[in-house]
Amino acid sequence: MGLPSTALTSRGPAKAVMRKELLPGEQVIVVTRPQPRVLFVPAVVFIVVPALAAFGSAWIIRGGLSALAPAITGEGTFWAVAGCVLAGLWILLGYCLPRVLRWQTTRYILTSQRVLARYGMLRRRDRQVFLASVRNVTISQSMLQRMLRSGNISLDAGHHFGNVLKDVPEVATFHRFLLDALDELPDDEPFGFGQAPDEPGAGFRGM
Repeated sequence: MGLPSTALTSRGPAKAVMRKELLPGEQVIVVTRPQPRVLFVPAVVFIVVPALAAFGSAWIIRGGLSALAPAITGEGTFWAVAGCVLAGLWILLGYCLPRVLRWQTTRYILTSQRVLARYGMLRRRDRQVFLASVRNVTISQSMLQRMLRSGNISLDAGHHFGNVLKDVPEVATFHRFLLDALDELPDDEPFGFGQAPDEPGAGFRGM
């Protein structure tokens, strides 16, 4: 099996943490995050909001607000400037930060035995599908995802169980590594590729 591309390989600490949770004989193949396009709007907001807050504060200090409302002077000007700054911070902390943290703490992990989707930091949520239970793998892409070479990978584990990895970067490469891992499953697995487990839910676990 070839080495993962740079876009799909996470930094060392993520793999080191994952190695502590591996099953006997299991190896990490790929660790990645969703395509970073989801950070485009937060990045624009992060640039525009401080600029607007600074412009508004400067306008108030220069007397723009006093000209519109002569009753506002002295202490009122101070609180107006403070309001601009606090409004900017509220937008940054309430809109930008949660989206950045959500992307930062989401990981898609492909091992020689499982596919895991890991979400959250304080309240971590894991969804995993054992490769031996996978019956079908499909890719879906929007026009924008095709341009960015990302896509959604759906794993069908049978009995209405499975998982969807949304906005996987370099989706064709991830898909190829996934198929290689399926092909390299040992023949003595209790159920192989193309066969569903006999017990409902055997191929899927939420953690």
